Amino acid sequence: MKLQQLSLFLENRPGQLREPCEVLAAAGIDLMTMSLADSAQFGVLRFVVRDPEQARKVLENAGLVARTPDVVAVEVENKPGGLAAVLRVIDEAGLGVEYMYDFGAASRAGKAAIVFRFEEPDKAVAILEAAGVRVLSREELLK
Repeated sequence: MKLQQLSLFLENRPGQLREPCEVLAAAGIDLMTMSLADSAQFGVLRFVVRDPEQARKVLENAGLVARTPDVVAVEVENKPGGLAAVLRVIDEAGLGVEYMYDFGAASRAGKAAIVFRFEEPDKAVAILEAAGVRVLSREELLK
Protein backbone atom coordinates (compact mmCIF):
# COMPACT_ATOMS: atom_id res chain seq x y z
CA MET A 1 0.00 0.00 0.00
CA LYS A 2 1.37 3.38 -0.97
CA LEU A 3 1.06 6.52 1.08
CA GLN A 4 1.66 10.15 0.30
CA GLN A 5 4.55 12.07 1.73
CA LEU A 6 4.98 15.81 1.43
CA SER A 7 8.21 17.19 0.01
CA LEU A 8 9.32 20.82 0.24
CA PHE A 9 12.37 22.42 -1.32
CA LEU A 10 13.91 24.96 1.04
CA GLU A 11 16.78 27.37 0.57
CA ASN A 12 19.79 26.24 2.54
CA ARG A 13 19.95 29.19 4.93
CA PRO A 14 19.02 29.75 8.58
CA GLY A 15 15.32 29.96 9.41
CA GLN A 16 13.94 28.13 6.37
CA LEU A 17 12.98 24.99 8.26
CA ARG A 18 10.98 26.87 10.87
CA GLU A 19 8.40 28.40 8.50
CA PRO A 20 6.73 25.21 7.23
CA CYS A 21 6.77 23.75 10.74
CA GLU A 22 5.08 26.86 12.15
CA VAL A 23 2.50 26.93 9.33
CA LEU A 24 1.58 23.30 9.95
CA ALA A 25 1.50 23.78 13.72
CA ALA A 26 -0.85 26.77 13.40
CA ALA A 27 -3.22 24.55 11.39
CA GLY A 28 -3.04 21.80 14.03
CA ILE A 29 -1.17 19.41 11.73
CA ASP A 30 1.23 17.04 13.47
CA LEU A 31 4.37 15.77 11.72
CA MET A 32 4.40 11.98 12.14
CA THR A 33 7.92 11.52 10.75
CA MET A 34 10.32 13.64 8.79
CA SER A 35 13.63 13.68 7.00
CA LEU A 36 15.81 16.57 5.91
CA ALA A 37 18.49 16.29 3.23
CA ASP A 38 20.60 19.17 2.09
CA SER A 39 23.02 20.32 -0.54
CA ALA A 40 25.03 23.51 -0.79
CA GLN A 41 22.08 25.60 -2.03
CA PHE A 42 18.86 23.89 -1.00
CA GLY A 43 17.35 21.28 1.27
CA VAL A 44 14.49 18.85 0.86
CA LEU A 45 12.14 18.43 3.80
CA ARG A 46 10.15 15.21 3.55
CA PHE A 47 7.42 14.32 6.00
CA VAL A 48 4.29 12.25 6.59
CA VAL A 49 1.12 13.60 8.20
CA ARG A 50 -2.35 12.17 8.81
CA ASP A 51 -3.98 14.26 6.07
CA PRO A 52 -1.47 15.07 3.32
CA GLU A 53 -3.98 16.92 1.14
CA GLN A 54 -4.91 19.29 3.97
CA ALA A 55 -1.24 19.86 4.78
CA ARG A 56 -0.43 20.57 1.12
CA LYS A 57 -3.23 23.16 0.93
CA VAL A 58 -2.13 24.84 4.16
CA LEU A 59 1.47 25.05 2.96
CA GLU A 60 0.50 26.35 -0.48
CA ASN A 61 -1.79 28.97 1.07
CA ALA A 62 1.31 30.16 2.95
CA GLY A 63 3.21 30.47 -0.33
CA LEU A 64 5.20 27.24 -0.01
CA VAL A 65 5.30 24.69 -2.84
CA ALA A 66 4.73 21.11 -1.69
CA ARG A 67 4.86 17.94 -3.76
CA THR A 68 3.09 14.75 -2.67
CA PRO A 69 5.05 11.77 -4.03
CA ASP A 70 4.02 8.22 -3.18
CA VAL A 71 6.19 6.31 -0.75
CA VAL A 72 6.02 2.79 0.66
CA ALA A 73 6.42 1.88 4.33
CA VAL A 74 7.55 -1.61 5.24
CA GLU A 75 7.92 -3.49 8.47
CA VAL A 76 11.46 -4.60 9.24
CA GLU A 77 12.67 -6.94 11.96
CA ASN A 78 14.37 -4.74 14.55
CA LYS A 79 17.48 -6.89 14.86
CA PRO A 80 20.83 -7.18 13.15
CA GLY A 81 20.20 -8.10 9.52
CA GLY A 82 16.52 -7.08 9.53
CA LEU A 83 16.98 -4.23 7.07
CA ALA A 84 19.52 -6.23 5.06
CA ALA A 85 16.89 -8.94 4.47
CA VAL A 86 14.45 -6.41 3.02
CA LEU A 87 17.19 -4.77 0.95
CA ARG A 88 18.09 -8.20 -0.46
CA VAL A 89 14.53 -8.58 -1.80
CA ILE A 90 14.72 -5.07 -3.25
CA ASP A 91 18.13 -5.65 -4.86
CA GLU A 92 17.30 -9.08 -6.27
CA ALA A 93 14.18 -7.63 -7.90
CA GLY A 94 16.20 -4.81 -9.44
CA LEU A 95 14.09 -2.13 -7.74
CA GLY A 96 15.52 1.38 -7.65
CA VAL A 97 15.48 3.11 -4.26
CA GLU A 98 15.62 6.90 -4.43
CA TYR A 99 15.83 7.32 -0.64
CA MET A 100 14.64 5.85 2.65
CA TYR A 101 14.16 6.93 6.25
CA ASP A 102 12.93 5.56 9.55
CA PHE A 103 9.33 5.99 10.70
CA GLY A 104 10.18 5.78 14.40
CA ALA A 105 6.69 6.62 15.64
CA ALA A 106 5.36 3.44 14.01
CA SER A 107 7.99 1.13 15.50
CA ARG A 108 6.70 -1.64 17.75
CA ALA A 109 8.34 -4.26 19.92
CA GLY A 110 10.77 -6.12 17.71
CA LYS A 111 9.68 -4.28 14.55
CA ALA A 112 10.72 -1.09 12.83
CA ALA A 113 8.99 0.84 10.05
CA ILE A 114 11.07 2.14 7.15
CA VAL A 115 9.75 4.51 4.46
CA PHE A 116 11.08 3.97 0.93
CA ARG A 117 10.74 6.10 -2.18
CA PHE A 118 10.94 3.73 -5.14
CA GLU A 119 11.24 4.61 -8.82
CA GLU A 120 8.20 2.36 -9.40
CA PRO A 121 6.17 2.22 -6.18
CA ASP A 122 3.35 -0.02 -7.48
CA LYS A 123 5.84 -2.58 -8.77
CA ALA A 124 7.75 -2.38 -5.48
CA VAL A 125 4.63 -3.06 -3.41
CA ALA A 126 3.76 -6.12 -5.51
CA ILE A 127 7.31 -7.52 -5.29
CA LEU A 128 7.66 -6.87 -1.56
CA GLU A 129 4.32 -8.45 -0.72
CA ALA A 130 5.04 -11.48 -2.94
CA ALA A 131 8.32 -11.95 -1.04
CA GLY A 132 6.52 -11.88 2.31
CA VAL A 133 7.64 -8.39 3.31
CA ARG A 134 4.86 -6.65 5.23
CA VAL A 135 3.88 -3.38 3.55
CA LEU A 136 2.24 -1.08 6.09
CA SER A 137 -0.93 0.90 5.48
CA ARG A 138 -1.40 4.55 6.45
CA GLU A 139 -3.75 3.43 9.24
CA GLU A 140 -1.12 1.09 10.72
CA LEU A 141 1.52 3.81 10.62
CA LEU A 142 -0.60 6.55 12.09
CA LYS A 143 -2.24 4.69 14.98
